[in-house]
Amino acid sequence: MTPLHDILIRQISRTGPMTIAEYMSACLLHPEHGYYTTSDPIGQSGDFTTAPEISQMFGEMIGLALAQCWLDQDRPAPFVLAELGPGHGTLMADILRVTAAVPGFHDALHLYLLEASGTLRAVQEKTLSAQKPTWVSDLQDLPDLPMFLVANEFLDALPIRQFQRDDHGWRERVIGVKDGALTLGLTDAAPHAALDHRLEDTATGQIVETCAPAQNIAAAIGQHIAAQGGVAFMIDYGDWRSIGDTFQALYQHQPTDPFKEPGKADLTAHVDFEAIAKAAEPAAHSAMTTQGVFLERLGITARAQALAKNLAGTALESHIAAHRRLTHPQEMGSLFKTLALFPKDSPLPPGVDP
Repeated sequence: MTPLHDILIRQISRTGPMTIAEYMSACLLHPEHGYYTTSDPIGQSGDFTTAPEISQMFGEMIGLALAQCWLDQDRPAPFVLAELGPGHGTLMADILRVTAAVPGFHDALHLYLLEASGTLRAVQEKTLSAQKPTWVSDLQDLPDLPMFLVANEFLDALPIRQFQRDDHGWRERVIGVKDGALTLGLTDAAPHAALDHRLEDTATGQIVETCAPAQNIAAAIGQHIAAQGGVAFMIDYGDWRSIGDTFQALYQHQPTDPFKEPGKADLTAHVDFEAIAKAAEPAAHSAMTTQGVFLERLGITARAQALAKNLAGTALESHIAAHRRLTHPQEMGSLFKTLALFPKDSPLPPGVDP
């Protein structure tokens, strides 16, 4: 058991069952025992590895896509270059390196990072010290300038709620206590207006997940881009419409019980890209595009071939494996999706489906 486990047991005993969203928030961001508060989860020594840590090519492709959008929108200056949940700062470092060759881009940018973890902010400060980033806790803190933004594996960590279809409405899955252990249960059935549109495509017993924080963030991004210009690339695992239980925990790169040791494992859920696209209005949005297709269209294979010319032996094998992992349909290529948000009067961003 963990200290947070005991805290949650006492809280539920006092106030009753908590939603999965409340549980995720406590597990990930508790000020003393939260996962992101106390640990650096990324990399081989952590619990998961993100695409930027697999290969520099990922960040390079994103950087070139952002730069092309900046060029397509007549090189606004100044502008905000932003990342949500920057991890170690690896993705942004790669973006900045590749865009240094774009005349005027670096002169015009102001770098902003949205990061809740003090531990990760310290790592980002070391990685990106030369760029003098500004950290914010809310998108409302960004200046009213054109915004070119990337969010890679950010939305999946935002707290979700789960609702199970019932003959008489929806029953929310909540977390209670049984025999001293955290356990899942269901509320009584009741109507849920926000899910009225899902009554047509679900059957009794099926689960739908909602994520109000993700929709709020998408709304803020969409409003900003519609008013000021820019683009946002949202890259994560998920699908166009939520269906089924995707709540999961990862510890030392392996799946684990999300209720076993709260505060010690990464908790995530698949992203509902349809909900993100709808929340982002009045900005335009692309179709959801698989990561593999997105990266191939941006030129990752040509870049991989160029880098391979200077490699041999184990280094070459690792490079080939990294390209496959990022793009192949049986690896991250199909599991991860990309959604672009952009002004309605701007060209379609590169790499994505219309």
